[in-house]
Amino acid sequence: MNKLSSKALKPGMIVAKDIVTKQGQVIAKAGTTLTSQLIAKLSFYRIAEIYVEEKLPDVQEMTTEVDLVDAPPEPPEEPAPEPEPEPEPKKPESKKKNETIAYSERLKATPEFQEFSLNYSKNIAALKKAFDQIIAGDGDKIDKNSMLREAETLFASRTSLDLFDMLHNMRTVDDTVYAHSVNVALVARAIGKWLKLKKDQLNTLTLAGLLHDIGKTQIPEDVLNKTGKLTDEEFEMIRRHPKTGHQMLKKVPGLSSEILYSALQHHERFDGSGYPKHLPGDEIDDMAAIIAIADVYDAMTATRSYRAPKSAFQVIAAFEDDGLHKYNPKYILTFLQNIANAYQNNRVILSDGTSARIIYINQSKLSRPMVQLDNGSVIDLSRQSGLEITKCL
Repeated sequence: MNKLSSKALKPGMIVAKDIVTKQGQVIAKAGTTLTSQLIAKLSFYRIAEIYVEEKLPDVQEMTTEVDLVDAPPEPPEEPAPEPEPEPEPKKPESKKKNETIAYSERLKATPEFQEFSLNYSKNIAALKKAFDQIIAGDGDKIDKNSMLREAETLFASRTSLDLFDMLHNMRTVDDTVYAHSVNVALVARAIGKWLKLKKDQLNTLTLAGLLHDIGKTQIPEDVLNKTGKLTDEEFEMIRRHPKTGHQMLKKVPGLSSEILYSALQHHERFDGSGYPKHLPGDEIDDMAAIIAIADVYDAMTATRSYRAPKSAFQVIAAFEDDGLHKYNPKYILTFLQNIANAYQNNRVILSDGTSARIIYINQSKLSRPMVQLDNGSVIDLSRQSGLEITKCL
């Protein structure tokens, strides 16, 4: 057996000795196959190292992400018949682009989207007014109840999928700090609902999302919107915005400590790698930990002049590959599972340009579900490392 640090662990490794916390709680027994979720759990309990088996199990026996990603598909029992010649397919990129545009245009023509767009604009206008009042030193004049009512109108009678679908189709290349803040508030409120938070907690979380990035209003626009590499001075300017926002909000009467902490800590990370204070997980406010997840999700799904927006499943993959240990496990896992499950039976576009429908969510690899192509064939994306979902329709 080998002794490895938690940071060196990979999904698919086998636990050689029971993993036990300092309080005597057994986290995993010997023989357990590590998953991304379990590795994140170790970070949560600050377990620095564990014993693992020297060899991984046989590929065919593994049931974790490593098995699903790396194992080749099993060969058929009998030789497959020669395929019938098919007509030459259309260019994938053209099909992908046309189908995506057609869906977006249909959605934007619906009365539901037009109502959402109108209410979304009202939210941005109300938030800009509140920001201007705070900047002018008139924070006592902001109408928090009105801001909450406006945000709640965007939630009215909508499923999680409807809400995220609407938000994705509101994106523009020049999304402002105000649009980003509204999006974060809505995503955070959705997470709060999945966590079954009480109404007053949901309202606090929503306000925290709306106000978390006010510090960015003090950064010059040419720095904030710069597409090239930031200078050291510009990067330091960006890194100061949580402290700046915290100081600005401290002057507003009636704001809870959770809202203040969300402004200060939304770039802190559970493993201590964030900023401005490099706080470990147990020192990060719970509301701030949820806002951090919503903030990253919105940033990754945003349209940029230098890249297309990432799909929900590409964002899930990014969290799985690099981010689980950076966020509070009970919040990030709840978020990823609900985001993935929201797209069950949804139509998607794959990276090769083909369209498909999601028919099964792989719980051990949420970013790579099983999909059914238009011709009826089924692909398990967890076994196709070169193929991913690039657009949800």
